[in-house]
Amino acid sequence: MAPKPTTSYRRFYDVNGWLFVSIALGLIGVFMAFPIVHSLWMSLHAGQGTVVEFVGVGNIVRLASDPVFLKALQNTCIFLVIQVPIMLLLALVMASCLNMPNLRFRGLLRTAVFLPCVTSLVAYSVVFKSMFSYDGLVNHALAWLGLIAEPIPWLNDPFWSKVVIIIAITWRWTGYNMIFYLAAMQNIDKSIYEAARIDGISAYRRFVSITIPNLKPVILFTTVTSTIGTLQLFDEPMNITTVGTVFSDNTLTLSMYIYNLSFKFVPNFGYAATVSYVIVLLVAALAAIQFYAARERN
Repeated sequence: MAPKPTTSYRRFYDVNGWLFVSIALGLIGVFMAFPIVHSLWMSLHAGQGTVVEFVGVGNIVRLASDPVFLKALQNTCIFLVIQVPIMLLLALVMASCLNMPNLRFRGLLRTAVFLPCVTSLVAYSVVFKSMFSYDGLVNHALAWLGLIAEPIPWLNDPFWSKVVIIIAITWRWTGYNMIFYLAAMQNIDKSIYEAARIDGISAYRRFVSITIPNLKPVILFTTVTSTIGTLQLFDEPMNITTVGTVFSDNTLTLSMYIYNLSFKFVPNFGYAATVSYVIVLLVAALAAIQFYAARERN
């Protein structure tokens, strides 16, 4: 039998273990814990630049009467309610198609669907902005097909500019979610499908009764992460519908409003921190609802 470690031996490794962990804890404290605490302190203050004063819940009261904040919140919720379900449904359909046993060029198609996720954000934003401009490819194609009599102002119209952003986000992130669904489908025991097929169960019933229940953990994961990403939406509206340095109110989101408050205008970091905590609360509330709903279904 191996000799039992002595007390001094265990103490030596305990100390070294804590020294090793302390580095990670220090980095977490500096780059995560401190910013969280400091932003909470900032949300209780207001002012211009570095000249601030304590206002307590004044910033929270201001939110209710701030038309720009309400517009940004409305736009963010529209993107969340419309874009996330469409993207997840498309990802599930694509994963189901790529999981077909006799599909040819599976690897090529999988790469093509996933490729937008690793495409340069600036590059694809420039492409979308050019395609949907007043004299862009989309308007020319629709006019050639006889579907429109005059060009659509995609990037300036309150309705169509949101459609462009939803298309851009869906195009970029559908493949990302599709990979999770496809991996989960390929891990389902094939004997279950074989038994159902022998019993004469249709393909639709096999999908609803076997595939979907086995995908519940992945569906929950993709729903939560997509919700968080959409609530923090910034890149696409910033790069596609922004003209010069002028942000479009039609696609203004909460993250863009935080950027405006912090860097674009005279800085008001306290009010910007308050708006950021609105995103935190929305993420926490929606994630809790989704986890609770998943637990109830289970």
